[in-house]
This record gives sequence, structure tokens and C-alpha cells, in this order.
Amino acid sequence: MKIKEREVVLLKSKLGRSYLEVTKLGFGAMEIRGPRVWNGRPISDSDSETILNAVLDNGINFIDTSYDYGRSEELIGKYISHRRQEYILATKCGCTLVDHGDHDETPHVWTRDNLLHNIETSLRRMRTDYIDLLQLHGPSVQQTEDGQLVDVLKEIQATGKVRSIGISTYLPHITSYIESGNYDTFQVPYSALEREHENLLRAAGEDGAGVIVRGGVGRGEPGAGLGLPDRWSTWDNARLDELLEEGESRTGFLLRFTLTHPQLSTTIVGTLNPVHLAENVRYAQKGPLSAEVYADAKRRLDAIGCSPVI
Repeated sequence: MKIKEREVVLLKSKLGRSYLEVTKLGFGAMEIRGPRVWNGRPISDSDSETILNAVLDNGINFIDTSYDYGRSEELIGKYISHRRQEYILATKCGCTLVDHGDHDETPHVWTRDNLLHNIETSLRRMRTDYIDLLQLHGPSVQQTEDGQLVDVLKEIQATGKVRSIGISTYLPHITSYIESGNYDTFQVPYSALEREHENLLRAAGEDGAGVIVRGGVGRGEPGAGLGLPDRWSTWDNARLDELLEEGESRTGFLLRFTLTHPQLSTTIVGTLNPVHLAENVRYAQKGPLSAEVYADAKRRLDAIGCSPVI
């Protein structure tokens, strides 16, 4: 069922210094990487086609992937490149894929040649002539300086193959990156259960950059994906179940907590399941938590030591 039939409306925001306007709920296409990379789950081509088109049919207009996300880029190109005007496309560079027989390793190579190889390969895989956002995939400050990576990003940007440049990063490197003013966007891990970067998201946003959150629903519930038990013990210790609305799921609450951060541009949430996707959309449409619930959740988390680092 198409968006025009369902009249799905998701909140949007400007993506930092770029001209882009993105839905606050984005789609993390790492989930369609397949089993060869980082113990990904098997997914058929038909299921990939279904979930990618469901993302667009549900009104989500921001899709985040990477050169080293297995088949993700290839599947995006195969199944939704004909709908290219409906989505803003972000990918990452500095990556390699090395065949180890039954799986692929993903070492990073921080050179101009590799970044140029990445962009050409990504464009070909995704059957497009431009990427809306090209992000460095987690280099250290030293690697960035040694490889003169910002200069390479700007060189690629000058060709028109990339509209905006950003970086996927984390502590301790993010502080220097924010201060540099070189990046249109920052992609950072964050949720109610992983609050280390909370104040840095604010700093980046107040400086004019776009803020892309990954892991905004706690990386999956216990036993699913990256939902580690120790992370979910934080939920239990903070007694966050007491703050749930009737019928509200834990991941629904976490998504709304993430959406409440005032500097958030978008949060990328991945799934292989169209039903889970529809649930994410439903909670995103509910919008941010009330000021009272948001403050109470942060107080409870602070009390057990789950607080911003800076």
C-alpha cells in the first residue's frame, strides 16, 4: 500500500548545514547486509525488496547504509533505485570488504584512493549518480589527519557525486570533530540506555550540524540483534516500565525518548520485518515524550549512573 493511500505523515527536520529535509525516523539498511558480515541474518532478495519498498511506502525518506554493509547497497540499487526521488541516501566510506571464504572481514583503509574507490563502487551498486550524504566510517582523529580525509571528501563533493559530507563517530574523537566545523552531520550511538553522547549531540546540533542517531531503540530487545543483556539491565534498574503508557512497548518508549532530544535530525532504525517497521512508524507518529515523562526518565537514569559523559 502506497504512502498516498495511507497518508502516513512523519515529522521532518533540516539535516544540519545541508539543504536536506529528512524524516525524524530513518531506516538503517545494515539489517539487509546478509550473513557474510558481522553475523548478519539471512534475508532473501524478495524480503529485501519488500522491506525497502515498505520503508518508502510508510513515508520514511532517509536511508543509511555503508560500503561494508554486505549486500545492502546492491539491494538498494536493485529494488528502489527507480524510486530515487523519494529518498535521501547516506552511505559511508573508508571501508573494504575482504573475502574470507565463509564470511567477509571489513578492515578500514584511510587513503584517498580507497575513498575514491568507495564512492565509485557505491554509486554503481545503488544505481544512482549522486549520494546525498557521504560519511567517514569511524576513523580516529589521527587517521583523519594523516589521510587528509576531509580534503578528499571535499574533492569528491566538488564533483557533484556527493551533496553533503559527514562522519560516523563516537567518544573520544567526536569532540575534536565538532570543534573542527568540517562536517555537515554527525552519526553517533545514543539511546536512553546509552546516554554517553547526549550532551555532545546538543553541542553538535547547536553548532549547526545535523545529528543522526544510531542505536536509538536500544539496539533491539534482549536476545535480538545487538540487544545486550547488560544494556537492558539499565532499563530494569531505572524502573522505566513504570513510565510506559498503556500498551506501549519498551522499544516504542526508547524510540520516543530518542526523538525527544531537541537536536535530533533523524534516528536510523533497522528491521527486516514489515510489521516491526509499521510499529516504529506508529510510535514515531506519536511524537516526543511529554516534558514531564522525559525529565522523569532522565532523573531515574541519572540515579543509577546512566548519564552523559560530558
